[in-house]
Amino acid sequence: MAYEHFIENLIAFSPQDLPVISLYLNAQPDERGRHNFDVFARKQLTERAKTYPPHTEERKSFDEDALRISRYLEQEVAPPTQGIAIFACAGAADFFEAAQLEVPIANNEIFVLDRPHLYPLVGLLDQHQRYAVLLADTNTARIFVFGVGKALTVAQLQNVKTKRSHAGGWSQMRYQRHTENYHLHHAKEVIESLERVVLGEQIDHIVLAGDQETIIPLLRSQMPKELEEKVIDVLSLPVNTPEHEILESSLVAYRKHDAISDKEKVEHLLNEYRAVGLGVVGVPETLAALSNGQVEELLISHSVANLKYQEDEVEQVLAAYAAADSKSAKITTEPPTVANELVSRAQQISSAKITFIEDASLLEGVGGVGALLRYRF
Repeated sequence: MAYEHFIENLIAFSPQDLPVISLYLNAQPDERGRHNFDVFARKQLTERAKTYPPHTEERKSFDEDALRISRYLEQEVAPPTQGIAIFACAGAADFFEAAQLEVPIANNEIFVLDRPHLYPLVGLLDQHQRYAVLLADTNTARIFVFGVGKALTVAQLQNVKTKRSHAGGWSQMRYQRHTENYHLHHAKEVIESLERVVLGEQIDHIVLAGDQETIIPLLRSQMPKELEEKVIDVLSLPVNTPEHEILESSLVAYRKHDAISDKEKVEHLLNEYRAVGLGVVGVPETLAALSNGQVEELLISHSVANLKYQEDEVEQVLAAYAAADSKSAKITTEPPTVANELVSRAQQISSAKITFIEDASLLEGVGGVGALLRYRF
């Protein structure tokens, strides 16, 4: 599934006067190998339905959604699935969107709002961004693009396998040069293939893997600067390493890099803010910058609970931009709705990159959110 387009469809959904269900489920089996997400879903849907009076449009829409969700969970969940996200509003032209993920959703949660609650899903996908792994030796290469807990694409290259020569003198030297030429040709071809994958898949991070004394220096010598700058780590792995081990090892490297990157980004944001430069912090100020289309990158805490703000200040910002955004008339200052507004305005209005900060302490002093700007007025 192309999750970017999935998110775009959800953001485009117009707020409703009818209940919109957002259901997040951890589909991992328990210690006895059983799934419990359906029990949570049934109980929560039954309890939430009772909050709507019988024979109303709201109750009719909710009941239809509950029935469709139950059937989906019974009949359509595939075995590799570890996380499920469902969004439904039957009264809005039978709106129903579902995603099955091969990475777990930490907690079972349900939200009933006037629009899809996207914050947990966007945060999860940010945790599992796509990255490339190049695993090679002197005649073979495997290129993986990993994301959301699995290999999304795999490419393999095979070139001439050279043999050792037992000759001596000039023959040995000629053979050595011949072998080095083969290896150099192989490295060039591998890097060209990697470059095509990185460009086509819009990859920002690369992990190299292989023998660090032979193939890795050769590969790096053939890398253009733009590609070299994307390399975040180098792993020592044999070329026949199983795919699941490559994923595990590279994911550790990616998360280590991501944690360092988060800290550096927040430090840069705070320095810009202190110097009255290209940085704003706090929910109201960031909402305003997003609404103006000023934001280059949104930095936001991974948990809604870490967003701290004065409701009246947020209300003022939402009111100020209500004329430019007709959806604002339906906005409340409830944390899930404010979180959604930050994320959706980043994508819809500012076309900004969104970075979720795992370490809550990094943004704790500024309300859990800030933004790097393209410009100031």
